[in-house]
Amino acid sequence: MTGKLLDDCFLHDGERMRHADAIELLKARIAPTVHEERVALVRAAGRIAARDIAAPGPVPAHTNSAVDGYAFAGSVYDPAQGGIWRVKGRAAAGHPTSSAVEAGCAVRVFTGAVMPDGCDTVVMQEDVSLESRNEATFVRVPPGLKRGANVRSAGEDVKRGDPVLRAGQRIRPQDLAQLASIGATDVACYKPLSVAIVSTGDEVVRVGSGPLGHGQVYDANAPMLRAVIEATGARVVDLGVLPDDPAIIKAALADAAKAHQVVISSGGASRGEEDHLVAALDALGKRHMWQLAVKPGRPMSFGQIGDCVTVGLPGNPVAVLVCALLYVRPMLRRLAGGDWPEPRRYPLRAMFDFRGRKPGRREFWRGILVDTADGLAVDKFRRDGSGLISGLRVSDGLIDIAEERGDVVAGELVDFIPYAEMGISSS
Repeated sequence: MTGKLLDDCFLHDGERMRHADAIELLKARIAPTVHEERVALVRAAGRIAARDIAAPGPVPAHTNSAVDGYAFAGSVYDPAQGGIWRVKGRAAAGHPTSSAVEAGCAVRVFTGAVMPDGCDTVVMQEDVSLESRNEATFVRVPPGLKRGANVRSAGEDVKRGDPVLRAGQRIRPQDLAQLASIGATDVACYKPLSVAIVSTGDEVVRVGSGPLGHGQVYDANAPMLRAVIEATGARVVDLGVLPDDPAIIKAALADAAKAHQVVISSGGASRGEEDHLVAALDALGKRHMWQLAVKPGRPMSFGQIGDCVTVGLPGNPVAVLVCALLYVRPMLRRLAGGDWPEPRRYPLRAMFDFRGRKPGRREFWRGILVDTADGLAVDKFRRDGSGLISGLRVSDGLIDIAEERGDVVAGELVDFIPYAEMGISSS
């Protein structure tokens, strides 16, 4: 599958875009831009399925015993009295009985063994007693057993024709197990996206380049952003740090757009005289979004150079992570052929007061889960600075405060998005 991005002129009314409107714009503009390839099952974890897969046959393929025990015909068993049968025959997994069960007989069976013809019930071996009579073995079954007990029916898990994988679905370990159970050896998957990341700013230096000079900061965004992007299955190329030079930025963006499907920058996305990314994008391509009514993350931009998607993120690490999780991650999943992942929000009691909040913009606060006598609640990281990485480390997710909401009073419900909903492990 390949698609073209909509490249009609950017229409912007000068107002900052609301969060929900930004999501809808991204959904409308983004289309899969990748081809498909066959991937061996053992290498398909984390990839995006390109085609639907249905089961060619039932799973399990045969009705079988769920336990070690004795199989018999439930039709001649009295649940009130129990019963006794002569043991004749043996069936193990991969070694079924070769003949039908004689009337009035039971068969010794083991877990996974195909059920012998004429048997539909299995009693567990620890629930029976064995008796010997004239060199024959008999099994005594206690009362209370239900007909059909301890039997796994053919097709109980999956029936022939049942869907086991959808196009656009990310393949998980449990999906691999299901695919293996139907005999799949490989899967049609979309090829990974090629994503370039670049940092900007004369004050930004990479870790390992030496001690900081006066007024300089280490680039904390690049390793964090790379990890978020790679978790989507994309391949990342790091273009380094660009200086605050309009000509260099424009040339670098133009070259990156030719070589990659997505270019993501951090820093230089505001209105300052030294913020040149937006001007470079306007000169090279089209801008579809800029300035969000969101905190943190207001100056985020989205556009394109030809069929290359461009995203301009803020420079502060908290804003970078919030935008990357809420906007970039689902955008990349969709470009790569996947479904748009919408994180679930969980209503939790607030353990804090926030007075004097002015409605009008969406805010995402760093939230810390707290176990209380009344159940799980959420506290707010007490400082709101978008450069405070410590708040990202100690928090468990984001508290989503809608545009219309004013004060938050302790005990009220707030919407909480765990980081796990956005692809970040909680441990």
